[in-house]
Amino acid sequence: MSTRDSGAVLQARALTRRFGGLTAVNAVSLTVAPKSVHAVIGPNGAGKSTLINLLSGDLRPTSGTLHLGDTDLTSLTPAQRSHRGIGRSYQKTNIFKPFTAFENCRLAAQSRTPRAARWLAVAAAYDDLRDAALASLTRVGLAERADIAAGLLSHGEQRQLEIAMALATQPEVLLLDEPLAGMGADEAERMIALLAELGRAHALLLVEHDMDAVFALAETLTVMVNGSVIASGHPATVRANAEVQRAYLGDDAGDDVCDDGGAGHARKRP
Repeated sequence: MSTRDSGAVLQARALTRRFGGLTAVNAVSLTVAPKSVHAVIGPNGAGKSTLINLLSGDLRPTSGTLHLGDTDLTSLTPAQRSHRGIGRSYQKTNIFKPFTAFENCRLAAQSRTPRAARWLAVAAAYDDLRDAALASLTRVGLAERADIAAGLLSHGEQRQLEIAMALATQPEVLLLDEPLAGMGADEAERMIALLAELGRAHALLLVEHDMDAVFALAETLTVMVNGSVIASGHPATVRANAEVQRAYLGDDAGDDVCDDGGAGHARKRP
């Protein structure tokens, strides 16, 4: 049965990545369903960022396979995966700070056109690129900030802009690596609302430490420890899993989903 037949948009099977004698990701299998939010959590060193790099193509797997629908992505480059419908954001915001928010999104949209490499052409002359850029900015709530240099935007706005750039590439799947990192409470609430809206139109896989956000957004939750998946399924079921509580959420996680706030543990906003 194909991944498309099974209802999956993105499907990883036994993905493994070794660095010498270290196995950073160990035979991880997961399925991201259409128009859903799938969260991956785990302590620092669990392999979450390595996994998202394997899904985006920034790293090649030592073994295992990855499919988008019926398309085998396993050997494709990040650019090739992006053209087939994979968009992503990074832990560290990845934008062109001297350019305006609009110019950032127009560049992203331009990468999807047959004329993407025609650098001597005037991009501003193409209505489709302008429309795609403005549409992506509107979706993330930055339409009124379109003419502001990206470096002058607030941290939260820069994170929104990075997602807008991904949206301008017309992705089927969005891979989001800690989209709430470094945000205050108000910015985090806006980002959670945005991700909830995007999850109604796209498949989202997010790595996140903010447990309030995870349980507000995720329809499926996967927990990684030491490179391996220890539980995956509906958030309520995973939350009640004794091994998950011991390994990550804390012994009282079934009641409050919080911990001592130490490095590598779940964050709970006040």
